[in-house]
Amino acid sequence: MTIYAQSSFASHQTGTLYLVPTPIGNLDDITLRALKVLKTADVIAAEDTRNTQKLLNHFEIKTKQISFHEHNTASRIPELVRMLEDGNTIAQVSDAGMPSISDPGHELVVACIQAHVPVVSLPGSTAGLTSLIASGLAPQPFLFYGFLQRKPKEQRAELAELQNETATLIFYEAPHRLKQTLKNMVQAMGDRPAALGRELTKKHEEYVRGTLPELLDWATDNQIRGEFVILVGGNPNPQPLTTTATADATVPIETQVEQLIQTGLKPNQAIKQVAKTNHLVRQTVYNRFHQLDQEEKS
Repeated sequence: MTIYAQSSFASHQTGTLYLVPTPIGNLDDITLRALKVLKTADVIAAEDTRNTQKLLNHFEIKTKQISFHEHNTASRIPELVRMLEDGNTIAQVSDAGMPSISDPGHELVVACIQAHVPVVSLPGSTAGLTSLIASGLAPQPFLFYGFLQRKPKEQRAELAELQNETATLIFYEAPHRLKQTLKNMVQAMGDRPAALGRELTKKHEEYVRGTLPELLDWATDNQIRGEFVILVGGNPNPQPLTTTATADATVPIETQVEQLIQTGLKPNQAIKQVAKTNHLVRQTVYNRFHQLDQEEKS
């Protein structure tokens, strides 16, 4: 890889891509600099133009929009890069918070860097850090993980890999999946201190602090509304992973892998051990555990 040093505000032959955070709820949280960039940009690349238009109308901004979301990334990125190479300034926004954080943007940034187009990130709202510093959990070190996998088996595997992590963990979760995710966290991480942040910066902002089992009880007893940030305290006594665990060779391959993961092995370690025990190719075990062989048949 050839090093590329960017002087963000030097004179360039191309335009600049500005990554502009937008409020996660309270419109007063937008910065003066963000407003200036949105007003002076040649075009705004928005995740949802209808949603962004409400923000622009509120601040009387007339800048033209173009849609840029996960479903048109492949076709839109070459178009945006060409516009930048022609000298246009583009402000990229997601519906709320930081672009690229669980939202579109990363692939565009990579394409711009490859084309030697300057990329400038503006500071601003982000739900993860906003909730972290109010959670009461250790703010440093922390690990922002974002959304876990939706499939229960894959989510449990992810949490098993994270159970020895000593940093405070930050997750995002949708309301209809909150209770099941908390169940899996209790199973993987036990009685850890934790917190929930909901409706951040809005009128009904709420923090729920306790242990993971207590948060699960709260989620069971209350009506769940709004997008959530889940924060989990790090493991104060991480245990070294052992490779001496064994699985019951009489059960299906995927069950053997699950058994080893429950002992603390990472999924890849468990897959490798099951493959060796059953005299199978590692890729075969990997495909069966992740149900890739079924997808190929369908």
